[in-house]
Amino acid sequence: MKAETRLFGTVDIADDKIITLEKGMIGFPKLNRFALIFDEEKERKDSSIMWLQSMDDTDVAFPVMVPDAVREDYKPNVNEEIVAPLGTLTDENTYILVTVTVPKRVEDFSVNLKAPIVINMDNRRGIQLIVEDDYPVKYKVYDVLKKKKEKAGE
Repeated sequence: MKAETRLFGTVDIADDKIITLEKGMIGFPKLNRFALIFDEEKERKDSSIMWLQSMDDTDVAFPVMVPDAVREDYKPNVNEEIVAPLGTLTDENTYILVTVTVPKRVEDFSVNLKAPIVINMDNRRGIQLIVEDDYPVKYKVYDVLKKKKEKAGE
């Protein structure tokens, strides 16, 4: 499927790479089909920001990242009823993303740990949900990522 996007120009996404969020993103319930766009050289590693590009409204893309990059102990409690439509979730097929906010001051860079996106990679079905855990909506990560880079010698 070819899509003309605001951020990435024309992108060609294979149909089997489309992620379906049946209920859309919070605040965007009618946007159900998404593609994950990332720098292939980084292969979705560590602290890389990726984009969850809407295929229903190509002007909309959400910056996302893997929560483990900023919070290794991130294990949200998820209501089984809510994720049941995704099919059987295992450690191997479950992919969790969190949305990213980059304000004017990069030091205020944060991720939303309260509303993760849970995806079953076997069938490419996902849902954004609000977890009952005491995770913050704005978890500041600038210092966390800076320390990781320093530790890695970058």
